[in-house]
Amino acid sequence: MSISYVPVGKSGKWDGAMDWLQMLSGFSLILFVWCHAILESSVVISPDVMDAIGHFLESTGMVQVGGPLIFLVFLSHFVLGARKIPFRFDGQKTIWQHAKMLHHLDTWMWIVQIVSAMIILIMASIHMWVALSDLPITAAKSAARIQGGYWAVFFLILIPLVHLHVGIGFYRIGVKWGFVKDCNRAKFKKVVDVIVTAFVVLGLITLARYYFMSVN
Repeated sequence: MSISYVPVGKSGKWDGAMDWLQMLSGFSLILFVWCHAILESSVVISPDVMDAIGHFLESTGMVQVGGPLIFLVFLSHFVLGARKIPFRFDGQKTIWQHAKMLHHLDTWMWIVQIVSAMIILIMASIHMWVALSDLPITAAKSAARIQGGYWAVFFLILIPLVHLHVGIGFYRIGVKWGFVKDCNRAKFKKVVDVIVTAFVVLGLITLARYYFMSVN
């Protein structure tokens, strides 16, 4: 019986490449989520402004091409991140015990990121499918969706969860890849907390605008 193996050097290089891809895909999604939140919030200024932005993005093909592309990056990022997620119960139990024993904030942030990733994978996929399968995107159409069914509750869960996940990811990218040094880690975390809070508030204001907007 022959046994195949991968040399340690090659395995290390492969893991390093996968980590880089995970970081790049994650950073791309961070920029997308923040840009999406800002553009979506244009409805607070005026539904006409949002409609004009939506029309521009669709007329240039950015929605039709960029939407599926973002979805592929989204799935790829999850697959890359799943390499380090313990799916077996004994592995999850061990990590939970270590987190309680260490009392380390970064460890708890990683656990929150894992749990939120699982939920976001399902909810964001639903959101993207509904949005891309019902073009064109208009303020009135979005408002009618929010005002009907359970979509308001859906986004009350999704908005904070996405920005929390994105904020933790942004923080961990800075720390892991050396962009943030130990001496200014606490300061950087405070900046990230402010960014996350600002985007959550912006998202909730946008949701409220949709909920109370006239769709007649």
